[in-house]
Amino acid sequence: MTEPLFSLYIVRCADDSLYTGIAADVEKRLAEHQSGPRGAKYLRGRQPLTLEFSQAIGDRALASRLEYRVKRLSRARKEALIAGTESLRDLHDDQVSEEVSA
Repeated sequence: MTEPLFSLYIVRCADDSLYTGIAADVEKRLAEHQSGPRGAKYLRGRQPLTLEFSQAIGDRALASRLEYRVKRLSRARKEALIAGTESLRDLHDDQVSEEVSA
């Protein structure tokens, strides 16, 4: 059985904060964040949420490594990712870069 393709996403909250996560189905995960008990606690009370960035990454392990790196970025660099002036490939080591490029 093949492993699902995971994506990294960035959501903008009503208070203009940014939330980063990973999911196999970003639209489904966003719906969970907006209306269900399975949503992230950070996002409760911060609606409406807007999906600002989403990119398919690969397996869960790779997506988790990139999520960790993106969460540590400054707001300015996250905004650059959203604007497209920075790439996820710029954020990781050579091993991860090769996997994302594939």
